[in-house]
Amino acid sequence: MKTKVLIILNLLFFIFSCSREETAKPTPTPPAETDVVTPQNVKTYMVDKNATTETAALFYNLRNLGKTKTVIGQQDAFNSFYQTSGFSDMKKTTGNDPGILGSDFMFITDKDNPSNNWFVQQENKIIADTKEAYAKGIINTFSWHLREPYHENSFYTSDMTAAEKADAFKSILPGGKFHNWYKTKLDKVAQIVSQLKDSNGTLIPIIFRPFHEFDGNWFWWGASYCTPEEYISVYRFTVEYLRDSKNVHNILYAFSPDNSYGSANNYFSRYPGDQYVDILGMDNYGDFDNKGTSGANAANAKLKYLSDAAIAKHKIAALTETGYRVTSTTPAIPNWFSTYLFDAINNNNVQIAYVMFWTNTSSGYYVPTPGTSNVADFQSFALKNKIVMQHQLKNLYKFP
Repeated sequence: MKTKVLIILNLLFFIFSCSREETAKPTPTPPAETDVVTPQNVKTYMVDKNATTETAALFYNLRNLGKTKTVIGQQDAFNSFYQTSGFSDMKKTTGNDPGILGSDFMFITDKDNPSNNWFVQQENKIIADTKEAYAKGIINTFSWHLREPYHENSFYTSDMTAAEKADAFKSILPGGKFHNWYKTKLDKVAQIVSQLKDSNGTLIPIIFRPFHEFDGNWFWWGASYCTPEEYISVYRFTVEYLRDSKNVHNILYAFSPDNSYGSANNYFSRYPGDQYVDILGMDNYGDFDNKGTSGANAANAKLKYLSDAAIAKHKIAALTETGYRVTSTTPAIPNWFSTYLFDAINNNNVQIAYVMFWTNTSSGYYVPTPGTSNVADFQSFALKNKIVMQHQLKNLYKFP
């Protein structure tokens, strides 16, 4: 009997010991996720399968950088200043150049270029700034405030008649009465982009975001003046004409509505397709217009839509325009940069590759300069580990 009891006890001890050993075994660490986008196949995820090496490297590196960091920059950073002239306002405030330079094709494609020398001077200045930025390793991005086709006086619908607003965008569609006019504008864009070269003759990559903020009604390409199908058709034609007809291969294409969408479905309601978009962007001033934490949370939720979509589509996500303009009658908002904006681009694992502030002028600013009330707030924002400026950029135009 004792023998049987001992056998049973030994058996139970053995089972218990094995059970403890099983429990004590460490859980295997799952292998790290491997990014499907590599330097070898990156062009298959881009709009232009024949993109230059430098353009493909920019896409690859900026996409990877956006997983943990956010580059900051400004529209007209080299040639539009608050109260004083000189180098960029961002450099005056932080000691460092912006990581992004925003420019515009507006003056380049203006009806008075080249007959009016002022427009030619602006064109030359933009070209020189783009080359300077590239030499410093800065990212170049271009918007296009294209003037309406009737009189070419304005891009705002407030300056147009009801009939002009209803017809303008439709008229530049293939077969429309102003389609050839639109092609001549694209010809000028192609001419300039094809001439953007460094001192070694290497083409300079740019980001191009045509027909931005299309969900609003202030521009003649706004949602009230064209159907989703018409918008998509013109966007696709723009890409195909520059890439395929004009053989321009140093462009990344950005899609950037304003902040009016409330869901991912709304965001993609006028989306031209993955084959036509490299960068999923958003312009957002409204959620940051003195709305505090609730505005920052709203902006963060919208950025989360496009960030998650960019990750799923193997694209780049960006806050393509933002800011809060301070003037003599509109005071700065305390902690606007270091708290509200930073929370919007950082919370909930949002992955935003870059943020671009709008231009400073003599009468108001988006990026503060020394002596302004919110300069310390911007400096605190710029020093955060997530934020990247020009001096912190590794060479984005070469593959690792």
